[in-house]
Amino acid sequence: MSTQATGSAAQRIFIDKQSPAAYDALVQTSEAVRAVALEAGLAPALVELVNLRVSQINGCAYCLNVHTKAAVRAGETTQRLGVLAAWRDTELFTADERAALALAEATTDPGDAALQETAYDAAREVLTDDQISAVIWVAVTMNAFNRVSVMSKHPVRPQSPVPVAISGGDD
Repeated sequence: MSTQATGSAAQRIFIDKQSPAAYDALVQTSEAVRAVALEAGLAPALVELVNLRVSQINGCAYCLNVHTKAAVRAGETTQRLGVLAAWRDTELFTADERAALALAEATTDPGDAALQETAYDAAREVLTDDQISAVIWVAVTMNAFNRVSVMSKHPVRPQSPVPVAISGGDD
């Protein structure tokens, strides 16, 4: 019988630290996928939008934190980041971005075959074969990282607040 605590009070094993060879292989896969995405012509900001949308679906706070910062570094706006979860309800995303986001969602939650086919068909209309492949690979690797962080309960540490100017009117 195990002497470890059970339930939410148990200290989680950081599986990336416990099995570094497996985690290093995942990191190498991610690096290869980023190179494939770049070669396919996907903008780094779009790759980060895909990473964020997948992480939103999976509820991975750690990856949301990491990839929000990366998206800002890639030139993404706070407005678009703020509405990403409701991207279908805005006009802020291009046809390519919408296709990539739908494909990422279908890759992350493939249980609805009709939705998966709809997303794939929409992607075929605006993305190249290389871009479709790259988006799917980005979503696959982000899903893997989400599982690592969610199961390890990687913490999100607070950072110093950055003052934000608040303006009135139509933003």
